[in-house]
Amino acid sequence: MKAEALLFAAMAAFFAVVTTGYAAFHPEPAGTTALLVSFVMSALISLFLWTRYVRHGRRPQDRGNAPVREGAGPLAFFSPRSYYPAVAAAGTALAGLGVVYGLWLFLIGVGVLAPGILGFVFQHNDR
Repeated sequence: MKAEALLFAAMAAFFAVVTTGYAAFHPEPAGTTALLVSFVMSALISLFLWTRYVRHGRRPQDRGNAPVREGAGPLAFFSPRSYYPAVAAAGTALAGLGVVYGLWLFLIGVGVLAPGILGFVFQHNDR
């Protein structure tokens, strides 16, 4: 994970430099905001990958001399079946359409989206 974290840190540094230069020479808020969001998102991914590397150390994929059998076995728990992705997608679509058509549809979308997100979070809470 160290290589991936450094890659995203380099992207964050690039976006920081470009955002600073763009804001200095083009005082246009939309482009500055887009570049700033790109910086923040790449910095968040870099931070996540770095903390994973610090907590868990090097993976077998990171070592060139590691045998294949070290990477075998279960990687994580994945839900075998779930309706919550479809519920969350429908809620997101309704909320997006609600931005266009009116507050009433947006509120219905939020009402559908909230159980979908809560289902994602608490579906396998006992694990």
